[in-house]
Amino acid sequence: MSKDSVSPDLTETVSVCKTIDELRGALSAVRQHNSDSTIGFVPTMGALHEGHLSLIDIAQQKADIVVVSIFVNPTQFGPNEDFQSYPRQLQEDVAACEKAGVDIVFAPDRDEMYDDTRYLKIEIDTLNVHMCGASRPGFFEGILLVVNKLFNLIEPDFAVFGLKDIQQVQIIKQMVREFNHGVEIVGAPIVRANDGLALSSRNAYLSPEERTTAPSLYRSLQYIEQNITSGVTEPSLLIEHQKDELEAKGFKIDYLNVFSDKTLSPVTTLSSGERYILAGAAYLGKTRLIDNILIEL
Repeated sequence: MSKDSVSPDLTETVSVCKTIDELRGALSAVRQHNSDSTIGFVPTMGALHEGHLSLIDIAQQKADIVVVSIFVNPTQFGPNEDFQSYPRQLQEDVAACEKAGVDIVFAPDRDEMYDDTRYLKIEIDTLNVHMCGASRPGFFEGILLVVNKLFNLIEPDFAVFGLKDIQQVQIIKQMVREFNHGVEIVGAPIVRANDGLALSSRNAYLSPEERTTAPSLYRSLQYIEQNITSGVTEPSLLIEHQKDELEAKGFKIDYLNVFSDKTLSPVTTLSSGERYILAGAAYLGKTRLIDNILIEL
């Protein structure tokens, strides 16, 4: 079944659902119209940019019906993080979704998604010890909580996640395996500005000077990658040198290292036939930037 064969009343304008009942009603209408409709899902926190639109485009290519969620999820923010100031622009985001051909936007508020008291939680073992999980306790537990809820509500055939958040993608894949969700997880390539900076909603926090400096993180990753693909198997000195270079430019390093694609733990000696994640996170001013390059030897 192709997009063109779906009833026009489901595709000409985006259906915006603010409540779970509205979402279920819209999805029920889709499934009643054609039970074989393939549903693709793109979860977002809004402030949509070209990176998000690339995820929607991938979903459009694979699905009959595309659902996008727009929800700034409070459970993935720490007490000193930017939950209150995170950019919110629902009207613009809905317009972008409509232009991109999205069928359903789910834009609940906090009370629609969470009760005041929660008695259950999701725990993660080892996969969140390093990388972003090391400096953001509770972050991935909060992500799994909301993604688990969204998968249960939407029951998509597949969901598209950007590979910029590679640790998130790997942990969600593990949740799908262990919780038997039956959802295919599609990893979408990182979308970059012309100077290499990975697109992110938080890039809006950068000052003009910081925005000029910000691509240096990706250039450091590229330099390390080039040396690894040229035969370096113990890159620790290279990594330390690049940390020094970035700090001299004003970055405050959170982490910069090579990690196992399977365990998400740091690796000191690289072996052929293996897949690795070369990843970094650093603060530039008040903005936390993350980036990564996948390496297959």
